Parts: sequence; structure tokens; C-alpha cells
Amino acid sequence: MTAAPAPDAFAAVARLFLKVNGAVQGVGMRPFVHRLATECGLAGYVRNGADGVTIEVEGARVEEFVRRLETEIPPLARIDTLLRKDMPTAGDAEFVIRESLDGETMTRIVADAATCDACLGELFDPASRYFAYPFVNCTHCGPRYTITRRLPYDRRQTSMASFPMCPDCGAAYTDVRDRRFHAEPVACPTCGPKLSHPVSEIVDAIRAGRIVALKGIGGFHLVCDARNAEAVSALRARKAREFKPFALMVANAASISAIAEASPEEKKLCSSTARPIVLMRAKPGVMAPAVSPGLSRVGVMLAYAPVHHLLFAALAGHDFAGHDPHAANDFVLVATSANPGGEPLVVDDEDATRRLVGIADLIVTHDRAIVVRADDSVAQVIAGAPSFLRRARGYVPEPIALSEDGPATLALGAHLKSTVTLTRGREAFVSQHVGDLDTAETLKFYRETIAHLIDIVGVKPELVASDLHPDYRSSQMAEEFGPPVVRVQHHAAHVAAVAAEAGLDGPALGLALDGHGLGDDGGAWGGELLLVDGANHRRLGHLASLPLPGGDRAAREPWRMGAGALAALGRSYLAATFFPDRPLAGPIADRVATGADRLATTSLGRLFDAAAALLGVRAVQDYEGQAAMELEALVDKPIAFPGGFALENRVLSFAPLLAHFALARPDARTGAALFHGTLIEGFAALACHGATATGLTSVALGGGCLMNRVLAEGLSAALAQSNLTPLLARRLPANDGGLSFGQAVLARRAFSEI
Repeated sequence: MTAAPAPDAFAAVARLFLKVNGAVQGVGMRPFVHRLATECGLAGYVRNGADGVTIEVEGARVEEFVRRLETEIPPLARIDTLLRKDMPTAGDAEFVIRESLDGETMTRIVADAATCDACLGELFDPASRYFAYPFVNCTHCGPRYTITRRLPYDRRQTSMASFPMCPDCGAAYTDVRDRRFHAEPVACPTCGPKLSHPVSEIVDAIRAGRIVALKGIGGFHLVCDARNAEAVSALRARKAREFKPFALMVANAASISAIAEASPEEKKLCSSTARPIVLMRAKPGVMAPAVSPGLSRVGVMLAYAPVHHLLFAALAGHDFAGHDPHAANDFVLVATSANPGGEPLVVDDEDATRRLVGIADLIVTHDRAIVVRADDSVAQVIAGAPSFLRRARGYVPEPIALSEDGPATLALGAHLKSTVTLTRGREAFVSQHVGDLDTAETLKFYRETIAHLIDIVGVKPELVASDLHPDYRSSQMAEEFGPPVVRVQHHAAHVAAVAAEAGLDGPALGLALDGHGLGDDGGAWGGELLLVDGANHRRLGHLASLPLPGGDRAAREPWRMGAGALAALGRSYLAATFFPDRPLAGPIADRVATGADRLATTSLGRLFDAAAALLGVRAVQDYEGQAAMELEALVDKPIAFPGGFALENRVLSFAPLLAHFALARPDARTGAALFHGTLIEGFAALACHGATATGLTSVALGGGCLMNRVLAEGLSAALAQSNLTPLLARRLPANDGGLSFGQAVLARRAFSEI
């Protein structure tokens, strides 16, 4: 009996031209295509170009090749578009990888990825030429975005250009059977980057309680033993960071349980190739008290670079040979961004010596340049899914899809937690976290980020968007890039960002809850119910205004908000009693009561400050949002205070709840639960009012206050119970880190309507 022919055995020879776009460079796409074509018995070629990956295949099994191309792509790759065209046969004898082409950039580079299991195996295998090499990588892992100057993604375009490959690495690079076939950062101890200090010296310093500045993928970390109270306190003192929490690094997922109670979703997020810092409930009494003072959760990340794995092996007292990097490891490191207060992350070796000399006892560098600085990303799980607090390493420059085409738009973000966005067709590229634009160093970083984003995306901005506030440094810089410049209202941008990320077309109803933003009436807004329709927006409701004694100082000194709230309640006489160590509390409350101080705000962030002050949680803030974070940390379960809010004429007032705080003076834990529960109930009622008025059933939830997990989860659940669909920020932060994206969306719409 004759065997049945294999599929396509009698198919005619055909030739196809394929153009692949998406995350297709720096991910092993060309070697994958080469192997796949060879397995299918096809001839032709593959090559990188600035506009994606170009493929021509010829043979009898071209359709099988196309099917497998879409379903078997490398783990870091993503195909957005696959264009095909029939071609006349050319009679090629083999399949080859051709030299890359330059040109107008239409593809993108992928984000940096944590060390893969295969490379970890080699790292601890004494028979491997990568044994104990702190820069091992392959097509499935390692640095990408942070070492790339421009596309196409070739070694000559990266900071690896200064490291000529040795014969062994050259052989691996050109061997189609090797995992490092055309892996651009490939290197080994013979030809690649080197640490300035041996791992043993770094480990000795950490064990001795010293602080080490360690150069990594996107910048320097300051690391020390997280269980050494003296070392952690010394780091706080030297960095002038009294209370803001430090992130922790552990060896692997099996090591988390020693310090934190992580949900399955939190462990999964921690273990992703991006390796973000993930907030999870801390186990009490395990870490040094100064790690995250006043908070119930701690930020935990897993080792993600080869040098981290080597450190944890040595800190555990293990030999490198045969070490299991997935086994539980008791050692825990503080791993915080290496930057003096208010300045950007240090990335340059000489800069590290200049800026970190008074902070670190040992500065460890390496000779692979960091082209783009990128902080660790910070995320949490809200309502069962990831949500960003800071988006940077591991995620940038992955674009956000847009529902429509428009002009190439550069959006400049806010003044605090700044990012920038550059659009290209139906893609929006949001930069890594830049930070607060208060220092010359941060402004320099901000400009670097804009220039690099323009280079890497490959478009020249046709339109510039900025915040409405004239005093934001980002708004002032808009004129340098314009015209045309479109000024976008802060809270409309928050709502637009969440709605556009969710793919919501048409009018969007949203709650924008944050600390501050300039309103259409020139006032300080921050608790807004908005309708965003096309490029326009309308204020449908808002939080009742509270006195803002001292203006911006009130954001740093919550006791001022507390004194102002007491005055607004007609109880200014209580201010001196509530804040006995603040001599100005009484006079300030009297000024508010008599109308001498008329500054006011509808900001939810300032309402949080007022509540924290009245409950005795926080009178002065060491860092932005501290009072609100400490208030959230006290909540086990939110409970609504009966009659705690009033909603009249689209104005939401929590005066009844504040009056209860003033008169009954509940303890901080009880008050925090009542505050959160009543906020949830009140804002849900306001959103339902907006839904009834507009007929819309989805509610976008944006603004920095939505990073409060208790509020975000409670409000989402309350809206769902009212048959409304809550939309939470998922791919970008809800705070000002996502604002530039919303600005870009609204500015493009405004421009199209001109």
C-alpha cells in the first residue's frame, strides 16, 4: 500500500512577498523565519528594515509557512500587520538573511526582558562559556530598548557596537541552529562588557552593611541588606528620603512568601518578563522598619538581570556551579533608584561618581553604555488585573493602539510624574517615567526622552499638545516644538486616556479624581464628573470645594487642609485643639472663616489630606500622596458612614462625614474605613447621576486618586452593582504618568476638527 502524500506535496511552486510589522526586531524574528523556511523547504530571504521585517519565500509549502509564521512566533514578538503579495518565482536555491536596510521607521523595538531560563541555566553551568558571566543574553531576553539608539535594530545601532564579537560569539551569531543566531547583544567573557568589581566584593560590601550603587539595565540601583536596620536607615539619611518607601528585590517567586503575602495574580505579574515592582501586603516584623514606614504593603521585584542572580547565589553562600536560581532564597535586598532626591536616575559612570559619591560606599559600573535611562516599573493588582503606578523598564516602548489615524502628535504631559507621548498613525508611544520637572537634571532627561522617542519612532511631530496650566514647565516648553500647539484641560485628558486605552469610541463619561489641575474656570479642580465628546468636554458635576489655605503649601502640609475644613464646617475654634503643635492653625482657620483667605479647590487629593489631618494620620507630607497612602493602609474593609455625603445640584459634599470626624473624633483606623466607604458611595452616586443625564453606561476612572486600590476596587464594584461598566487604567498609570496619552488623543481630535 502506498503512503498518502504529505500536505502540499503536489502543490505548485509559488513565491510570496511578506511584510511583517509590530514587535518584530530584537526578538529573534529573523532566525525564527530562517528556521521555519528551512523546515518548510523554502528558498528566499528575510531582512530587517526601518519599516519592519521583509520576507520572500518560494516553494511548494508557502501557505504552511504563513500559517506557522502567525502561530509560532518567538515569545517576545508580536505581529500587528502581515501584508502579502504574490510574486513571480525567481528560482532561488536557498534561504538567506540579508543585510538590513535603513529608511523611514515604521516598526519598533521591544522592551527589555528578564533573563530567560535557558540563559540562567548557562549562567550556572561550569561547562558553558557563559558560566558566571553577568551579561549573558539571547534572542529571548536581555536589554533591548535601553541600549538602542535608532532602528533598524542591528548591533551597529546599539551600545554593543563597541564590542566586536570574538570568534565563538561570531559563530553563534551566524549559526541558524544557535539560540543566539542574530542576537544583537550577544557577548561572552572574552569579548563583552565587564563589571568594574567582582561579585564577591559586592557581596562582601552588602554583608558588611554597606550601600552599593550597582549599574544595571536602565540605570543604577542603590542596594543594601533589607534586614539590616542600620544600613536601611543610613540609606534614608544619605538619600534625604525620610519616609518614601523603598522597593525590595528577591531572587525569585519562591522567595516572596518570606516577606509578603502575594496573591496568585501578584506573583504572576512579578514573574512576567517585564519584572516590575509589584505592591503586595507585607509580612510584619520581617524587614527593617525603615523599608516602608506607615504602609501595609511593600513593593517587591524579582531578580531580572544576570548580575542579580549571581548576587543572590553568592549572598546565600552558594557556589555558582549548579546553583538553582529558582529555589527559595532568604536574602532580601533594598533596591531603589540611584538618584539624589528629586533628580533623575543615574545612568552614566562619571555621573555616578559625581552624584552618588556621598550616598554609596561602593560604586559598581560596567562598560556597556545605557542609551536610554529607564526606572523600574511599578504596578499593583486592582480588581484582579494589573494596573500601573509607574510605567518604564520592561514595558516601554510598547505602543497603545488608537482607533483612528491622525497627525503625528507630540504630547508633553504634566509637571509631576511626567511622560511624553508621540503618535504614529494608529499607534501612541508613551515614554518611560521621567518624573517631576523641578530640576535642571530632570529637564535634561525630559529633553533627551523627547529626542530619543522621535528617533526611535521615526516621525517628526506635526502637532504639539500640552496641559492648560501655564506654569507647568511642560506647558512652557510646548512653544519650543510648536506651532501648532493645542492646550488640553488636565482632567479631560485623564478621562480621554482611560477611555481611549479601553478602545471606547464616541462620547465618554468619566470621573477624574486627583490632586490638582487647572479647571476651565481658572480654579483648582480635582474631583470632576466630565463628559468628553470628540475634542470637547463638559463638566457635569464635581466635588464640593474646600478651602485651600496657603495654596500649594496645603498640598505639602495637610494640617492646613484640616484647619480649612474645620473653618468651612463653622468650627474654626477647634483648629488649635486639633493641631496644637501648629501655632498657625487657629489664625489660618479664622482667616478662612472670615473670608480673608478665599483660595479653594475641588480636589479629591486635598480632601484626602484634610481627612488624614483630622484623623491624626499625617500633618506634614514627606512625599507626594503620603497622607493618602497612609490613610489607605489603615483600611481593612471600607464602611460607608450613614448620611456621610450630600449630592445636590451636581455638587458632591462630604461635609457630614468631616463633621463627624470633627465632633466624634474616631480613631484613625475607624475613620479611614468610614472615609473610604463614604467616598465610594458618594462618587458612585455622582457617576449614576451622570449616566442618567447622558444615557451612557461606561464610566472611565482616571486621576491619581484611582491608584488607591481600596477606592478603585470599591468604586468599580459599586458602579457594576448599578449596571454601569467601570473602566480602569490598565496599560498606563491612572495618574499624570498617563496624562500625555490623553493629551495626544484630544489634541488630534481638535486638530482634525479645524
